[in-house]
Amino acid sequence: MKKLIFTLSLFAIVQLSFATEGMWIPSLLNAIEDDMHAYGLQISADEIYSINHSSLKDAIVHFGGGCTAEVISSQGLLLTNHHCGFGQIQQHSSVENDYLKNGFWAATKNDELSNPGLTATFIVRMDDVTSRIIGALNGLTGAARSAKLKEVEKELVAEFTKDTKHDAYVRPFNYGNSYFIIVTKTYKDVRLVGAPPSAIGKFGGDTDNWMWPRHTGDFSMFRIYADANNEPAEFSKDNVPYAAPAHLKVSMDGVKEGDFTMVFGFPGRTEQFLTPKEVEYVVNEANPMRIHFRETSLGIIDQAMRSSDKTRIQYAAKQSSISNAYKKWIGQNAGLIELNAIKQKFELERSLEGLSSVHKKDEYYNAIMDMRKLDDEIHDYKMARDVFIEYYYYGPEILAFAHSFNDLINNFAKIQSEGKLDEKVASLKAASEAYFKDLDADTEKKLFSEMTPLFFKYMPEKFIDAEFKALNSKSKGNMAKLTTMIYGKSAFTSQAMLNTLLAKPSQKAFAKLAKDPAFRIASGLVNGYAEKVRPTYNELNGQIEQVMSVYVRGLMETFPNKTYWYDANSTLRLTYGKAEGSSPNDGMQYNFFTTGKGILQKHRTGNPDYDLPPTMAAILEKGIYGPYADEDGELHVCFTGSNHTTGGNSGSPALNAKGELIGLNFDRSWESTMSDILFDADRCRNIMVDIRYVLWVVDVYCQAGHLVKEMTLVKGQGQEKPETEKLEIAH
Repeated sequence: MKKLIFTLSLFAIVQLSFATEGMWIPSLLNAIEDDMHAYGLQISADEIYSINHSSLKDAIVHFGGGCTAEVISSQGLLLTNHHCGFGQIQQHSSVENDYLKNGFWAATKNDELSNPGLTATFIVRMDDVTSRIIGALNGLTGAARSAKLKEVEKELVAEFTKDTKHDAYVRPFNYGNSYFIIVTKTYKDVRLVGAPPSAIGKFGGDTDNWMWPRHTGDFSMFRIYADANNEPAEFSKDNVPYAAPAHLKVSMDGVKEGDFTMVFGFPGRTEQFLTPKEVEYVVNEANPMRIHFRETSLGIIDQAMRSSDKTRIQYAAKQSSISNAYKKWIGQNAGLIELNAIKQKFELERSLEGLSSVHKKDEYYNAIMDMRKLDDEIHDYKMARDVFIEYYYYGPEILAFAHSFNDLINNFAKIQSEGKLDEKVASLKAASEAYFKDLDADTEKKLFSEMTPLFFKYMPEKFIDAEFKALNSKSKGNMAKLTTMIYGKSAFTSQAMLNTLLAKPSQKAFAKLAKDPAFRIASGLVNGYAEKVRPTYNELNGQIEQVMSVYVRGLMETFPNKTYWYDANSTLRLTYGKAEGSSPNDGMQYNFFTTGKGILQKHRTGNPDYDLPPTMAAILEKGIYGPYADEDGELHVCFTGSNHTTGGNSGSPALNAKGELIGLNFDRSWESTMSDILFDADRCRNIMVDIRYVLWVVDVYCQAGHLVKEMTLVKGQGQEKPETEKLEIAH
């Protein structure tokens, strides 16, 4: 078995020669180094990833656990997407200091803004521990297998972090056919340095999201701070800028069509091995349900945000999060349907079934039969989980907020006896302040009133909490009546009432909250999910993981000429391709780059998606590009490439053949959104903002040239210190 897994893993790597599909584990790049050089790479695999000396990997961080950022100066300056830093920009914004609208630039390091909870995680090393884990699990199934896996993982973490301040975790790849241990170092003091106005950072808004051509300056800047020994530390005024052992050089050469490009970052999740029934579920049930939920909430939130600057700021981050996935799912479904993904999957599975039978590969044949049975068994639990996520986490916020009081409501005496009461109360005070800061009562009521019917529509009835059913019945399905009943009687709609409660916490007072209508609904939702859905879902999903391990091996062995690679799972990956345009549909031909002229062509005063600051429009019209123009005389804004990316790659550096920074990955074209499940090399393109446009915005338009001076700018074989035209610009 060990030999088979190793052979298949190596075979999967070899098969991807000269392909742009796939996301490579950087510690395995030696196996494809020749192919990358043939494709145009000019540096060695060791210069990309090494544990013995500084390499490109030491300049890449997992930003906030969901995006990627890169170190671009020796002083810990980070570059990531505007939408990755959007939550922090929004939290620091107010009507008086509207950083979302006007942008923010710290004039000195003392002006940089702290962000509690924001982290930057470096990868120290990634090691293949497949043989050790598979050997330990050999012959085990079910609970015994899970227990042994946890035991071995704990041993490995202890071994790899001994005598260090590092963290580590073990991650399965391709359903447990391989395992890697990832050793990390996390910095917890990450401060906001700069962000352009949203008119630049979100230029095009929801209209252009997932689309090409694109003209969005989707970037923001942060800085890592460390203690006196350059080690991670909680926020302190005594912390100093991180002394980076490696940072990316910034290329001023630009990008030409056909140039080698690579994207280095933390892609979130791909699902290339989904079974036919799973793809059918995504296309016909899950995505339509999610789209319905989010279309409803966006209609309410978008209208509210247009009503006042205060509401716009309050809901900016939530709206951005909801709308991004909403539009992606629409494009994903369109692409999967157009490519007949369900039919392709069924044909592949039937071929595997037939060949397994002919060659008497009972293990693979049985895996297919087991998967079909498990797909049916998990269906309702999967739908219940997906509906719960959409309603509870992306719906009316009163539910999650009310449930955050659950621990003190039900365990007050225990928490008090353990001496943890002050800590818990302080946490709730902070949560309450943040909740009411971003709350608009009318908007929340509308969200509850219009999204609750969707919950009852899509949630399998057997999983709906009895008390929620009773409340709905009591109001006879009249959502206006139910909404008034909940919001008119709930303490969680009154900041003053909660402040009084938290100022003098008592067991009696918190016990009364158990009868609060919002808490009753939230408690019923969470407890119902925890008791009726999650245990069975996890049990069935665990069985699926084990069967899929066999299923995937069967595919790889039976069809060795197909492309296989390790599915993305939020671990560090590198993907490579070329700067190139596309022709995704008949009669459509896209260039690979856009320019400042396109910004002016889209500019529409009064249209929130395309309304430029007047001074920026004036500068672009005059063609004042400083040293950041391309050799064609234009200011290049964005470009596309054939790099395989997904969520989590937001903020990832786009690098040239020499490993120099040429752009910042921030999106895919709408025709590419199905690539998490089915990749099509002819149409899938990632979208990057040209680094020279980033520098132009920072230096010329925003007059924050002191940040550019921190960077190492290179041109050709030498270095260049550009002199920016000095402009007096009124903002």
